[in-house]
Amino acid sequence: MGKVISICIPKGGVGKTTTAVNLAASLAIAEKKTLLIDSDPFGSSSIALGFTPDKIKAGISEIFDFSMSLEHAIHKTDMQYLNFVPANINSIKLDEKFSKSSENRVILRNAVRSVKKNYEYIIIDCPPVLRGITLNALTASSSILIPLKCGHLSLDAIDRLFDYIKWIREISNPSLLVEGIVRTMYERESKVTEIAEKELKLKYKRYLLETVIPVTNLLTEATFFGKPLCLYKINSKGATAYLDLAYELINKNIESLNN
Repeated sequence: MGKVISICIPKGGVGKTTTAVNLAASLAIAEKKTLLIDSDPFGSSSIALGFTPDKIKAGISEIFDFSMSLEHAIHKTDMQYLNFVPANINSIKLDEKFSKSSENRVILRNAVRSVKKNYEYIIIDCPPVLRGITLNALTASSSILIPLKCGHLSLDAIDRLFDYIKWIREISNPSLLVEGIVRTMYERESKVTEIAEKELKLKYKRYLLETVIPVTNLLTEATFFGKPLCLYKINSKGATAYLDLAYELINKNIESLNN
């Protein structure tokens, strides 16, 4: 039965979609059958994987208006072990309709339930808002992975997110776990990083993952070509870091199953 991990933080520009795409691809390289679901109406994961509108047969909007099952919205990618469900919300009318239907917080959970047996990992890329589809994603998830760019505004976002997680546990998903906090766009010698990390360790040390994702232009460059970094430049520091993250989560999952 697949483990469902939402990539979520109420803050843009912290590497959320980059983490969702590259973690999913890295799990696939590790030969873990993985499904990436793009639940962000902006459709950034679709762009990062090279899915232009003409290549999309169906997506999250059909799932939420009940016109198609999740199975029929699954697309194959260039990677043997990675499948993808795009966010095809490409008009204001569709966006409004999607926003209304996503108030029903169990739609995605029920849809995912039908395919969980086919995957070891299901990764959900969430939008940077704490309502609607994010509520759906966290209701459907086993755990949440939080990408963090060290900085004051990102730390405020984590405080808000942990309050939201507490609320989700109370109303819809009491078993939701925090997979961890992964530091992204990491600048080791930066004074801002040093100050933010001190505050982060005071409040959330037990959630910090060992892997950090370095700042690198190659991640943006790979997105421009519609590829995860591991297919664009496998030996780069960024690709290696996301592979390390995948293996850290795999080993963590094995440990939890053995305990």
